[in-house]
Amino acid sequence: MRVLVTGGAGFIGSHVTAALTADGHDVVCLDCLHPAAHGKDAAPDPRLIVADVRDRDAVESAMRGVDAVVHQAAMVGMGADLDDMPEYVSCNDLGTAVLLAAMARVRIRRFVLASSMVVYGEGAYTCPRHGGVRPTPRTTDDLAAGRFELRCPVCGSELAPALVGEGARLEPRSVYAATKLAQEHLASAWARESGAAAIALRYHNVYGPGMPRDTPYAGVAAIFRSSLERGEPPRVFEDGAQRRDFIHVTDVARANVAALAAADAWVGLRPFNIASGEPRTVGEMASVLAAGFGGPAPVVTGEFRVGDVRHVAASADRARRGLHFVAEVPFDAGMAELATASLRS
Repeated sequence: MRVLVTGGAGFIGSHVTAALTADGHDVVCLDCLHPAAHGKDAAPDPRLIVADVRDRDAVESAMRGVDAVVHQAAMVGMGADLDDMPEYVSCNDLGTAVLLAAMARVRIRRFVLASSMVVYGEGAYTCPRHGGVRPTPRTTDDLAAGRFELRCPVCGSELAPALVGEGARLEPRSVYAATKLAQEHLASAWARESGAAAIALRYHNVYGPGMPRDTPYAGVAAIFRSSLERGEPPRVFEDGAQRRDFIHVTDVARANVAALAAADAWVGLRPFNIASGEPRTVGEMASVLAAGFGGPAPVVTGEFRVGDVRHVAASADRARRGLHFVAEVPFDAGMAELATASLRS
């Protein structure tokens, strides 16, 4: 199959490209080499078309002979401030709209979208008395007093985190999160009107070799690793007990291969959590990463950011059943690798 990978020169996209090629696909990449993702380390690749996904003519030209599109191109992370909002919306949502419109014109019927767990906002929670509930938002006073856990809106009891499934309520809490949910809505509309198949892969916390360093757009694992390289301890916010699901980038790449194979099994959009299914705390991640690097040990600061998600970890059951995908890289081994792996400058 001939596959167009947008963002194919990026951190995740380059691993997806390699996995698709190893699976026997003919891959062409389109990437604008945005400096927030590539810095000075972008390397030439004969399969790479250097163009912006918002460029209608370039996108349609790249689709010649293509059977499927795997859409990785996006601005990622929380950004620096709200001044980033127009660029996020333009890159992520306008870019996706241009891409899908071109796919409709040339009648491509398979689409795999890199979505994100950020579409959920907070994860799932249970109250010992009232079962599954939506938590009461944390206040600045609570956070300043070190009351980090969420509370039941009915009785005020401390809630226990649970695994979030794909059918959970979607409540994006940042500009980036809002653009990822908009991408899913656009893909769904395209799939319904085209009689086509779209798969949204809701990546959880992706890490591994080739992550960008020292940028507001990098993930927390890369930020901690950069601190260690400077001889500084990773600074862990709150009490370090925030739960996340960390998944290695090679597993994410395998999930894209699996999704492409499954993409003609239905019409419309289907979302899948792409996660290990084994949540860890941010503090635990920082400790394992620091030990692999050789120190210094992380510092739990008690600092906080209003609006940060406390816990979000995934059920991986649907991906196992629907895509026959199970993550393979163990957490300890993956973090030990990241401790010494090359990062993008």
